[in-house]
Amino acid sequence: LTEAAAHAHALAKRDNLVFVHPYEDPLVMAGQGTVGLEMLQAVPDLDILVVPVGGGGLLSGIATAARALNPKIKLYGVESQTYPSMHQRLAGQPVKVGGDTIAEGIAVKDVGDTAFAIIKKEVEEVLVVQEETIERAIVALIEIEKTVAEGAGAAALAALLEHPRHFAGKRVGIPISGGNIDSRVLASVLMRGLVRDARLVRLRVTMPDVSGSLAKVTQMIADAGGNIVEVMHQRIFGTASVRSPEVEFLVETRDREHTQALVRSLQSKGIAVSLY
Repeated sequence: LTEAAAHAHALAKRDNLVFVHPYEDPLVMAGQGTVGLEMLQAVPDLDILVVPVGGGGLLSGIATAARALNPKIKLYGVESQTYPSMHQRLAGQPVKVGGDTIAEGIAVKDVGDTAFAIIKKEVEEVLVVQEETIERAIVALIEIEKTVAEGAGAAALAALLEHPRHFAGKRVGIPISGGNIDSRVLASVLMRGLVRDARLVRLRVTMPDVSGSLAKVTQMIADAGGNIVEVMHQRIFGTASVRSPEVEFLVETRDREHTQALVRSLQSKGIAVSLY
């Protein structure tokens, strides 16, 4: 973003163009603030608004509008752990950011000075969330709300998931501020979510190298309610006896409890099985 902004400034100067700053322009900030107006018009008794922070324009605009309608409302910002630029600046710390993030839309190094002044005055705190929590928020929005959000768009929900003590018992409003997520990234996030919730697991089974052993184990998994996605019969690279090869199963389950019940069921039938 820093390099793109520098190039845009150079083009504006060279070609006598008007440069409209994406978050440090008063009119842009005012336009972004209408999000807060609409949220409070829809739900006037909100206690808290939680807003993603990149350069700070969205949060500062919403904070200004929300305070005008409800002086008692509390406002929180949220940033990714890899780009906590506003959080660090508010704390008086050197801004040290960078790295890969799924929340590319708020991966901003240099926050706006005007936005900073407004946020410092009006906002309770800018919270920082882990990348994994943002992934969880993306999955939750799809599974529960049937809404596709990019990382930055799901950041506000991530703040509720990671910092629940700030919001318990309160009426909280969050803007889902974008849905521009690459389909391959989204697919990976969804699959990682299944793994994280133990709804997609890998089982390693050691079994006798005799005819019918594999069929018996697959039937046991099916009887326990597991759905086998992949099977890898490992004869060479495993650590088990040459007469007891390892078989790796990729299995879908309902949830973590179901996974544990499936493993116990196999073990109760004398099957040497482990999750890995």
